[in-house]
Amino acid sequence: QVQVVESGGGLVQPGGSLRLSCAVSGINFRLYRAGWYRQAPGKQRELVASITSGNSTNYLQFVEGRFTISRDNDKNTVFLQMNSLKPEDTAVYYCNAPLYSRTWGQGTQVTGAS
Repeated sequence: QVQVVESGGGLVQPGGSLRLSCAVSGINFRLYRAGWYRQAPGKQRELVASITSGNSTNYLQFVEGRFTISRDNDKNTVFLQMNSLKPEDTAVYYCNAPLYSRTWGQGTQVTGAS
C-alpha cells in the first residue's frame, strides 16, 4: 500500500521561506515521478511542481523562480523549497506520488501572512 506523509508547513511572513517534505512508502520511489499540489480555500487543487525519476522538473508559472522541487531517492522523500512566499501561496499543500495517482497524504497547511 502506497502512503505519503507531508510535513513542514506553517505560518510565514511575506518574503519568508519554508521547506516541505514528503515521505513516500510502499513503492520503489526512485522509479516514479512525484509532485506537489496545493488547494486554497474555495479553489481547485492545482499542480505546483513535479519531478521525474531523472530529476527533470516543471513548475506552475506563478511559483517558478521561487519554489524548488527536489528528491532524495535513498530516503524516499520529495521536498519543496519555497522562497519569497506571498500571501497568495496560502493553501494546503499535498504530495502526490506516483504523480497523477490517487495516493494523497493529509496535506500540510502553509499560511503566508499578509
